[in-house]
Amino acid sequence: FIWTEPHSRRLRVSLTIQKEVLASTILEQVFEIEYLVHNTQCPDCTRLAAKNTWKALVQVRQKVAHKRTFLFLEQLILKHGAQKDTVSVKEVRDGLDFFYSQRSHAIKMVEFLNGVVPVRTKGSEQLLSMDTHSNTANYKFTYSVEIAPICKDDLVCIPPKQARTLSNISPLTICTRVGASFQLLDVNTLQSVEVNSQIFWRSPFSALAGVTDLVEFTVLDVEPVGTSRGRWVLADAQVALAGAFRSHTGGTHTNGEMEMDYETASESTKIFHTRTHLGAILQPGDTAMGYYLTSSNFNSDDFAKLSPDRIPDVVLVKKAYPNRRKKSKARPWKLRSIAKEEGEEGETGGGRGVVGRMGGRDQKKVDEDYELFLRDLEEDPELRGAVNLYKVQDVKMKEGRDGDQRRRNGQYGMDVDEVEQGPAGTTTNGEEEEEEPDFPEVGLDELLEDFDEMTLQEAA
Repeated sequence: FIWTEPHSRRLRVSLTIQKEVLASTILEQVFEIEYLVHNTQCPDCTRLAAKNTWKALVQVRQKVAHKRTFLFLEQLILKHGAQKDTVSVKEVRDGLDFFYSQRSHAIKMVEFLNGVVPVRTKGSEQLLSMDTHSNTANYKFTYSVEIAPICKDDLVCIPPKQARTLSNISPLTICTRVGASFQLLDVNTLQSVEVNSQIFWRSPFSALAGVTDLVEFTVLDVEPVGTSRGRWVLADAQVALAGAFRSHTGGTHTNGEMEMDYETASESTKIFHTRTHLGAILQPGDTAMGYYLTSSNFNSDDFAKLSPDRIPDVVLVKKAYPNRRKKSKARPWKLRSIAKEEGEEGETGGGRGVVGRMGGRDQKKVDEDYELFLRDLEEDPELRGAVNLYKVQDVKMKEGRDGDQRRRNGQYGMDVDEVEQGPAGTTTNGEEEEEEPDFPEVGLDELLEDFDEMTLQEAA
């Protein structure tokens, strides 16, 4: 090699060739070869420089007020490895955009979404360039995927005509499960029906109310009626609004007993009799979340057509755990998130999961949706079995006060107010700290090791 200046972009090589032409006769000649360095790019780098990094786009949308569906969808994508071909993920107002470098990868994602959530799809293409000599063209493909606006625990009023075609089920139902199809349950008869995407999109309908409209009730009495179906047991329940009770610690009630507040003749002091499917779960004294239909006003023509005698005062949905956190305790498990590139349009914020990354887009609401999603995973073993939970490496499981309960430490603490503790396990207002013995626990056998965090270190 012959040295040249670094800025010359030339490489000069001296090459010596020898060859024996006759016996004991060797010819030798020296050649000097000069190379000129030219920069070039591969096709992928060329598209990156031209802001043309994707050839196919999958737009996933759902017209609901929360992001819990996309948080769950992200975990399904991670569990089945459907994100491996994704170039990038971008959050938009009503959903997510998945970008791909090849059309086949986008079609594969659309087929995956068809198998896990009720959707309808529509494809389109845009011509970028065309070579008339070779008869080739360059297209960008876009696939629009709309998820049905029905989520778990939603109150749904099926149009009466459509309800007759669905096994003549009662129009007023709740959604108990969402997969490739969603399951609607009549809480008065335990009759359920599966609604797939073809049936739903033929004549779509929306939910009357969602989990943000749930009201807290106190269960006074539960009496099973003898009908059961799977894990659901039909029962007659007496409930009252959670604010209907108050503790009398002064005056004539010195023993601190709980009494109904009859001083104001309002709706909050009434006792409601209702039929529920939670007969195997609820016990007297428990707290349940439900829809308070007496004080609700729905903008729905289908609901207005229902006979008043078929509309209950209260529809209970699930059991609640108001004493779940006396102070913020973290969880011993965590969730993974799809890796995303930084610096995309609208700088990313510190959101949890694939949503909530756009800085000024109601970050508090996103955090609330994420906390509700984590609680749903804790309380529903069936839902928890569909996702992967990972151990937190720097947290140990500690025994609780009674030796049987396990204290939860880990990724995210629940956003609740701390209660100042007094002596002997009591709060400052004199009430004993209540612990719920049936609080749902995530067992260690349900957690996976997070091998991505494991690194090889040299021995000292």
